[in-house]
Amino acid sequence: MTNKELQQLKERYVAAGAASPNEQFADHARNAELWDADGKRMIDFAGGIGVLNIGHRHPKVVEAVKAQLDKLMHTCQTVMPYEGYVKVAEKLSQVVPVRGHAKVMLANSGAEALENALKIARAATGKTNVICFDGGYHGRTFMTMAMNGKVAPYASDFGPMPGTVFRAPYPVPYHGVSEDEALRGLKMVLKTDANPKDTAAIVIEPVLGEGGFYPAPPSFLKKIREICDEHGMLMIVDEVQSGFGRTGKLFAIEHSGVEPDMMTMAKSMADGMPISAIVGTDKVMDASGPNSLGGTYTGSPTACAAALAVMEVFEEEDILGKSQVLGNKLAKRFAQWQEKFDHVDNVRNLGPMAAIELVTDKHDCEPRADLAAKVTGYAKEHGLILLSCGMYGNTIRFLMPVTIEDEVLEEGLQIVEDALASIG
Repeated sequence: MTNKELQQLKERYVAAGAASPNEQFADHARNAELWDADGKRMIDFAGGIGVLNIGHRHPKVVEAVKAQLDKLMHTCQTVMPYEGYVKVAEKLSQVVPVRGHAKVMLANSGAEALENALKIARAATGKTNVICFDGGYHGRTFMTMAMNGKVAPYASDFGPMPGTVFRAPYPVPYHGVSEDEALRGLKMVLKTDANPKDTAAIVIEPVLGEGGFYPAPPSFLKKIREICDEHGMLMIVDEVQSGFGRTGKLFAIEHSGVEPDMMTMAKSMADGMPISAIVGTDKVMDASGPNSLGGTYTGSPTACAAALAVMEVFEEEDILGKSQVLGNKLAKRFAQWQEKFDHVDNVRNLGPMAAIELVTDKHDCEPRADLAAKVTGYAKEHGLILLSCGMYGNTIRFLMPVTIEDEVLEEGLQIVEDALASIG
């Protein structure tokens, strides 16, 4: 079917709230390239929103999923477990930097991982409150919508959110919130709203995802660790978008040396197959009763096979090394853009988790969401998938596969540069 024919079906049958505004429909893809239903080639700088760190259809992952389909597709692991689930748990327990011996629960999505992390935190502490941060994004279920530090579009139409969620400022000096001010704000929340004796956990993204790709300073993360220890609260790190090599390390928290009590992960964990994980200290993870965690599809055999293959790819193909190299390339190119274009400012990256801001000029620094929309629109017209994000909608984020070929990378970056020139 053509893009036009598929668009007609979408308009007729897909709920408006779930329908993409994009009128192109993906047909097939390879690594960092994608072709739509009409045969148009697109360079992918979005990676399914951070899902494809090792590229579309990595051969090793495809092979692993096909092999699993010939053996077992589903039992529900709470009815009859299978090797893949326990092997993924074993592997994650060895590589995820939480305190002490780690245990694992698998789920299907980032939101499910966060929901279950909060359930576990409540069971482990006997407390109910959770503190999150401005600009944070944790999912689209009711609890995770309440945890999000941004209303539109996630919670605009859905009525009251669950209570016992409190919010502190996230340090973004460029937008007027210093690390000291953020820390003072967190301490004030503990004094005015979220009594520590009733607060189970502090949840933080070590690099804001939807909130604008701002890394938290290591010193700030260390302070959160200290505050949690002081008050008997758990530190939960959300690495759904920043995990699995996006920042040059397997997990972004490793840049700080901080060991949380729990971590959540998903997205690039299985190269597009639906799986997520909650990894935490064994005492914490074992706090809830028998059969209190799980779901029909959680940790499916096919998704587990994909996750195990991804972890093999990381080891065999030096994905972390490639991630660091890509991050350096982006940093160099971004610095050139900031020098060349007055409306490009606050370029930043932690590995290839990279972003630029579009502003009026470097003097006023007023966010310009309209310029970001023009850049992403230009990119689409010229064969590049590019995303904006951020509290002000003026951030261009880069999530191309770490495995992107040099020539494809350069082609895509040139389209971005041409787009920036076109709005100047």
